[in-house]
Amino acid sequence: MTTQQLAKQGVTVVMSVRRVEEGKRVAAEIRQALPSAKLAVYRLALDDLASVRAFAVEVNREHPKLQGLVNNAGVMKTPFGRTKDGFETQFGVNHLGHFLLTELLLNALKAGAPSRVVNLSSYFHEFAMGRKGEIHFEDLNYERRPFDTWEAYAQSKLANLLHARELSRRLAGSGVVAASVNPGFVRTNLLKVPLPMWLQRLLVIPVLRLAGMIEPWEGAQTTLHALLAPEVEGQSGAYYSQIAGYQDKASRKGGWPLRSPNPVAHDDDVARRLWDVSEALVQAK
Repeated sequence: MTTQQLAKQGVTVVMSVRRVEEGKRVAAEIRQALPSAKLAVYRLALDDLASVRAFAVEVNREHPKLQGLVNNAGVMKTPFGRTKDGFETQFGVNHLGHFLLTELLLNALKAGAPSRVVNLSSYFHEFAMGRKGEIHFEDLNYERRPFDTWEAYAQSKLANLLHARELSRRLAGSGVVAASVNPGFVRTNLLKVPLPMWLQRLLVIPVLRLAGMIEPWEGAQTTLHALLAPEVEGQSGAYYSQIAGYQDKASRKGGWPLRSPNPVAHDDDVARRLWDVSEALVQAK
């Protein structure tokens, strides 16, 4: 939905996809509805830093000036696994892949300034099924302690906020604004229900809507706000959120921006340390 709206506004959109043929099919559908759409499809697998580097080389060559980067790929509640570079899957895909990608595209973002970097996080960065969002520096990749999938997810989503916060500090005065967003409880492929689609539409989706689930076009609005709204220029490093089930009741109505109810999200020492550790991890691969 973000791609469609940007294309409607005449923006050239670089689509990063794991499966190029599927990406081309989606691009063709968009062009059918909007023949003037300017779309470029490139392969990117965030669980493989070699793929991130190859993608960045291609984009920097073909698009040396960028006005925006939306770090919106993600995995959730995965069983224990590792990326091709040995990182825990959720931390590796949701944070480290995006961290390296952003670093490799920074010169193009600076060349295209004013520009923006938007990280898609989640309200689960506060609590995910009872697990508090924290950065476990002593064992980021579950090499010594028991794996907990929701704890790992909360860590990765908190890392998205901290990345945007520290990126904003480091890019002050460059014309590049950084933000993080919670798109809300969106109906996406992350939500897998083992029922036929007709039965989901009849029974499951209405119930989930009562629980606060929104459609993809609604979820895209927070990203588009962070990417396009003029006032965001003066709010670099901020977090924007749809209505969500935060533990902190005062935060549940959301906000553009919203002060995260997780105090770790405002800890500059943690943000700097995460940056340094992340830089060391991706450079070592």
